[in-house]
Amino acid sequence: MIKVKVSLRPIVSKLNLPTVLKTAILPGDSIERLFIATQVGEIFYIGNGVIETFLDIRPRIIKLGVSSGGYDERGLLGLAFHPQFYYNRLFYLHYSAAGTQGPGAIPGALLESFKPNPCDSKTLNLKWINREIQYDHIDTVEEWILQSNGQPQKRRTLLNIRRPFLNHNGVNSLNFSPETGKLVLTTGDGGSGYDPFNLSQDDMEIAGKIIEIDVVKNTFIDNPPVVTRFNELPVPIQETLTVIAKGVRNIPGISFQRFRNQYIKYAGIVGQDLVESIFSFIHYKPIPVTQLIQAFLMKSEPDQEGFINFGWRGWEGAFPTSIITGCSANPALNEKTIAYYDEAVKTSVRRLQPLISYFHEDPRPDKFKAIALTGVQPYMGNEIPELSGNVVFTDLARGKESQLPVRGVLAYTRVRTDCKLNDFSVIETDYNFGSQSAYYVSLGTNLNQTRLYLGVYGSMKVADSNQGTVFEIVP
Repeated sequence: MIKVKVSLRPIVSKLNLPTVLKTAILPGDSIERLFIATQVGEIFYIGNGVIETFLDIRPRIIKLGVSSGGYDERGLLGLAFHPQFYYNRLFYLHYSAAGTQGPGAIPGALLESFKPNPCDSKTLNLKWINREIQYDHIDTVEEWILQSNGQPQKRRTLLNIRRPFLNHNGVNSLNFSPETGKLVLTTGDGGSGYDPFNLSQDDMEIAGKIIEIDVVKNTFIDNPPVVTRFNELPVPIQETLTVIAKGVRNIPGISFQRFRNQYIKYAGIVGQDLVESIFSFIHYKPIPVTQLIQAFLMKSEPDQEGFINFGWRGWEGAFPTSIITGCSANPALNEKTIAYYDEAVKTSVRRLQPLISYFHEDPRPDKFKAIALTGVQPYMGNEIPELSGNVVFTDLARGKESQLPVRGVLAYTRVRTDCKLNDFSVIETDYNFGSQSAYYVSLGTNLNQTRLYLGVYGSMKVADSNQGTVFEIVP
C-alpha cells in the first residue's frame, strides 16, 4: 500500500477528553461548524476561530473516574444532529446519567477482570441476575431541541438502559443513517472482559447491538422505564426499534460511505486480547424488535438470513476468542486456549468476516502493536489524494512499546467490496507532541467526508482534565 504522510493542524486545545467530533450548520447560519463533545459533558462549537459553548450537561453526567483510579468509559458518549437540524433544530444525546451508580453486576470485580475458565463450565454460562440491584449505571438516550432563543432544551427520553459494568458502553454511539433517515445507536456488550453473560449474542439484550430508532414515530412516553432487554420496553417503544447487527464487543460508532447508488457501512469492533477489527457491509436485513420478541415468546428462531452478526463472543475478529496465558516452559512464549469453543462453532457460519484485523502483537516492521480501535471514517476529499475514497482509522496508542511518551496511531485501509481480508498501512504524521503523551481518542469528519478531525488526549484518565487537543488532518 502507498505510504501516506499528513500534517496535524491544531484547532483547539486544553479541552477535556473529546469523545465526538462532527459538523453541523446551525439554524440561520451559512457555514458548517465543528462540534466537539467531551466525555465529562460539554459540547462546544468552533466559529470564526472562536470556541463557543453549545451545551453543558456536566451536572447530568455520572461522577467519572472515582471508582477506577481516574479511568472511565462512561460519560457523554453520543451526539447526533437530525438530518433536518437546520430546519427542525433537533439533536440527540447518549450519556451515563448522574446519580445512577450501582455496585456492578459482579460486585467487587475490577475492570476487564472476568476471565472464563474452559475447565469450569460455571464460568462459561454465567447469568446476570438481580439486575435491578446488581448493575453499574444507567445510560440514557434523549432528544433535544435548540430553541429559537439559542438555548438547547431536552424534549423527551427515548431509552433508559441499565448497564452491568463500567466499560464497553460504546462511544460516538449516535449517528443518523443516510439510507433510512433513522437514528443509529451502537451499544457495547456491557463490559468487564469476555462478555461474561453473553449479552452480545442474545436477541433480547440491548447490549452488544447496532439498533435503529425511528425518531419520527411518537411513542407518547416521555420517560421510559429503565430496562436491559427489548421485551421489557413498552410496545410503542418496541415499535420504533429495529436491530441491524449483534455480536458487538465494543464499538466507536458506525460510519457510512456512498458507493455508487448505495452505502458501505463500517463498524470498528474493539478486541479482547488478539486483534482489533473493522467490518464492512452493504446489504443487510434489519429485524424489527417486535419480530424478535414474537420469536422469543414462541420459542422459535427468528429468520436471520441477511442479519449481520460480528461473531463476538465466540469470535474476536477473524479468530476464535482465545485466552492467552504465559507459557511456563518459556516465558517469552504465550499459550492460547479457545475460550468458548461451542459458541465459536455455533456462530462460525453466520458471522460476518472482517474487512481487516490488526494485531496486539505484530512483528512486521511497517505495522504496530494495537491497543484499542478508537475511530473509523471514510475520507472522500481530494486534498490528501492518497487517502481519497479510503477508510481511515485510529488506535489509542502503540502498544507495549518501551519508549515513552505514548503515541496514538493513524492508519488507513482500502475499500473492498469482495469481502476478502484486507491489508492496512500506517499514516505518518509530522506533529511534534514533545514530552507529552498523545492518546488518539476520537476521529471525526465533516458532512461530506472531505475533512478529517482527530481528538488527542494527554492521559488515559478522564479525571486528568484539560489535556485534550482537536486537530484537522491536512496534507
